[in-house]
Amino acid sequence: MERAEQFNPRRGDSCIYCYARPTHSYLNLSPGLDFETKIIAKRNLPEVLRADLVRRSYVPRLLNIGSATDCYQPVERELRLTRSVIEVLQQARHPFSLVTKSSGVERDLDLIAPMAADHLAAVYITITTLDADLARTLEPRAAAPHRRLRTIRTLAEHGVPVGVSVAPQIPFVNDDMEQVLEAACDAGAVSAFYTVLRLPWEVAPLFKQWLELHYPQRANRIMARIHEMRGGKDYNSDFASRMKGEGLWADLIKQRFEKTCARLGLNRQRTELDLGQFRPPGVVGQGRLF
Repeated sequence: MERAEQFNPRRGDSCIYCYARPTHSYLNLSPGLDFETKIIAKRNLPEVLRADLVRRSYVPRLLNIGSATDCYQPVERELRLTRSVIEVLQQARHPFSLVTKSSGVERDLDLIAPMAADHLAAVYITITTLDADLARTLEPRAAAPHRRLRTIRTLAEHGVPVGVSVAPQIPFVNDDMEQVLEAACDAGAVSAFYTVLRLPWEVAPLFKQWLELHYPQRANRIMARIHEMRGGKDYNSDFASRMKGEGLWADLIKQRFEKTCARLGLNRQRTELDLGQFRPPGVVGQGRLF
C-alpha cells in the first residue's frame, strides 16, 4: 500500500498490539483498559474534513482511513462517522483507501463501489491469522477470520480493489502468513502488505503482560526475536525500519512474504487512485467566484 495521510474517525480499540494505545495517555486515560472501553469519537470530523477540502490552499493527496484504529468499531453503527466521511469524499471526488478488520465496511458498498469504479477507492482487510482462537485473543470483538475472508470476497465481487494486510507479524505467535495470503488471494484479494509488531511506549509492558498470560513458556523467546528486529530494544522508532524491522528475523519475514506474493500473483499490478478528479465539495457546475 502506498504511503498516505492517516485519517481516523475515533481513538480506541481492543487489539493488544495496537500501536495507537499511547494516544489515550494524551487525554489522561489509561492505554490499557481505558483504550479498550472508552472510545473517543471525533463527532465533528465530517464537518472538519469538508472545511479542509474547500480551502483554496488544499492540494489532494492520498488519504487512508483507519490506519491507527479501526474505523468500523461497533459504535460506528450508531454514529456513522466513517460513512459520513466517505460521503464527503464522494462529493469531492477525493480518492481514499481504507483499512479495517470489520465486515461493517460492507454497509457502505453503495458509496465505495461506485468510487472504486472511478479509481477513487480501495479497501484493505486485516487478517492477522486464520486461527480463530488466536484471533479472538489478539483482537477481541473483531470479526472472525472466516468472516473477514467473506468480506474480501464481497468487496471483490462488487468491483472494489481489495488487498489484505497480514499485520502485525509476531514471531512464534501468528506463523501462518502464507496460509493467510493464500486464503485472501482465493477470496479475491489482488494485493497485500505487512508490518512487524510495534511496541512504542506503554504498548510494550501491556504486550509483555499479555504474553505472560497466554504464552508463559514462550514469552522470553518471543521478546528475544522482537529485540533482534528492533536493535536490542522493545521498539525503535527509526523511520526507515519501524514498519518492517531490521536484522535476520526481519529479513526472513520479508522473504516469506515476497516469495508467497510472487507465487500467488499478489501485488503484480499497483492500484492507482486518481487525484485528478478532485473538486471541492459543494461546488457543482460553475466554480466559486471567491
